[in-house]
Amino acid sequence: MRVLIVTDAWAPQVNGVVRTLLATRRELERRGHEVAIISPDLFRSVACPTYPEIRLALVGHRSIAGRIAAFAPDSIHIATEGPLGLAARRACLDRGWRFTTAYHTQFPDYVARRTGLPAGWFWRYMKWFHRPSQAILVATPTVAGQLASHGLRQTRPWGRGVDLGGFNPEAAPHPAFQSLPRPIQLYVGRIAVEKNIGAFLATRRPGSKVVVGGGPALERLRRDHPETCFLGPLSGSELASAYASADVFVFPSRTDTFGLVMIEAMACGTPVAAFPVPGPLDVLDAGSGAMDETLDRAIDGALKLDRARCAARARAFSWAESARQFEAALVPLQGAAAAGPVLERLQLRESGIAPLG
Repeated sequence: MRVLIVTDAWAPQVNGVVRTLLATRRELERRGHEVAIISPDLFRSVACPTYPEIRLALVGHRSIAGRIAAFAPDSIHIATEGPLGLAARRACLDRGWRFTTAYHTQFPDYVARRTGLPAGWFWRYMKWFHRPSQAILVATPTVAGQLASHGLRQTRPWGRGVDLGGFNPEAAPHPAFQSLPRPIQLYVGRIAVEKNIGAFLATRRPGSKVVVGGGPALERLRRDHPETCFLGPLSGSELASAYASADVFVFPSRTDTFGLVMIEAMACGTPVAAFPVPGPLDVLDAGSGAMDETLDRAIDGALKLDRARCAARARAFSWAESARQFEAALVPLQGAAAAGPVLERLQLRESGIAPLG
């Protein structure tokens, strides 16, 4: 099967959406599918306001339609709601192509945190964007219920996985942790306002706080919290070492739909402290994490958990199963009798030979 994925989030961005799509492409190709990605690096782009690491593609729906026609996919998945997602959505609707979408982030809450505007305003956009989708892929049942409450009921499960070869309790100790007072409380992720890192840094549990990652809020947090150890972005074995060397992983976000970093920490044997919100509510169980509206209490509870049980919980998450769910949710571009002629006419139109009928 030929699968086309359209995404506004792609390398060199480092976030859960990009890692999920990279892992999904890898697993789909292992299953014998041909996968193409339409991403911002293929077009002229501008920096996202307040977040220059994210590039916004400057592209119209006709250009996207031409690329779709050139690949001639069996299925189209629109992963994000940004400029590329909008252009692909219009191209599909104009031509009668069916597609799936995904709800990766609590986008209304995310934008509300960055703009100060009501989240309800942005739910209008989300409902408009996803309503024509044949299936909205969601990471957890909690998120599926949330979308259903807004009238978006065509959800399908798309879980997440963890690389157990890279993230496991045998990871070597991280040298930066050796002289830090225990317990070591770790955050890993994007350093941005929507991640609510301030709630973690405001906790009063004795020990040390370590922050791993980069983002627009990094320099401000470094200035305001000189007592905290900021290691910058880490990856591979260095990141696994940081997880394994910590006593507790603190996940303060209220806007994530899943939180890949939680299962990476658990795979290294490190328990998780979080708020009882979508993401942690579905990922954590009583043996792998503690949730409380007071983050200090969640940290205290997580520090009492058994590290072996945390690692065992992480083994329930598989990228192979995630890709199987993604594959099962895909829909044909059109009925077999209609898809070929439409693509043929579009290719002629884009080449200037004939109009689209």
